[in-house]
Amino acid sequence: MRNIKEGAMRGPVQWVLWDVKDTLLKVRTSVGEQYCKEAERMGLSLNPVEVNAAFLQAYRHYSSHYPNYGIAQGLDGKVWWMEVVRDTFSRCRVKDPALLNTMAHNLYNNFCKPEHWEVFPDSKRTLESCSSLGLKLGVVSNFDSRLEGILRVCGLLSHFSFLVTSEEVGVAKPNPAIFEQALKKCGIPATNAVHIGDHYVNDYLTSRSMGIHGYLLDRHNKHHSTDVPPEHRLSSLDELLSRLQQHMD
Repeated sequence: MRNIKEGAMRGPVQWVLWDVKDTLLKVRTSVGEQYCKEAERMGLSLNPVEVNAAFLQAYRHYSSHYPNYGIAQGLDGKVWWMEVVRDTFSRCRVKDPALLNTMAHNLYNNFCKPEHWEVFPDSKRTLESCSSLGLKLGVVSNFDSRLEGILRVCGLLSHFSFLVTSEEVGVAKPNPAIFEQALKKCGIPATNAVHIGDHYVNDYLTSRSMGIHGYLLDRHNKHHSTDVPPEHRLSSLDELLSRLQQHMD
């Protein structure tokens, strides 16, 4: 693995690659609350705390047994997520198969709508500033096929030249192959690319190990004890532009 403390960029940066969830946008309210709203529309009264706990159990189970939306086992993102929703409600003693199917279908589609997502205040202005510097932008995200539509309705899609999602390419971060796919689309070596993300392993360590200049977005100072040099850490996307400008020549 490359020395992650290495600071100097070799050659000018041409592309900025982005993680999406919890980097540019986040789920507006807890999954438990959103699932409970759907259950209420179906005439059920459930506890958001219990549903959120059940969701985490279901999500962990399916992530462990069917990683990256079960692509390798013949599933896809929609099938995978609908199974997670059904399992979540089943853990909350909802057993009617037809009702489970209806709620799973509705929730899968609901999360394509802008009201379920909150774009961070610094996201759009940072993307616009990157473009104004002449940088090209792409996405590298552990996400399913809904991502393009979500970015569109949230007003972010037009900033990006391409999206690479783990469902599309069949591999997920921290597998370096997903970054390799992105670099092919960029048509540049790793040293001419920057990656921004909020996950220490998936985004920061993996990108740095490939020679991409990774920055860890740490909005809530969760990673203060990790081995991340201060010059690689961002507490806000507003800090990114000054870092990039130093390496544009």
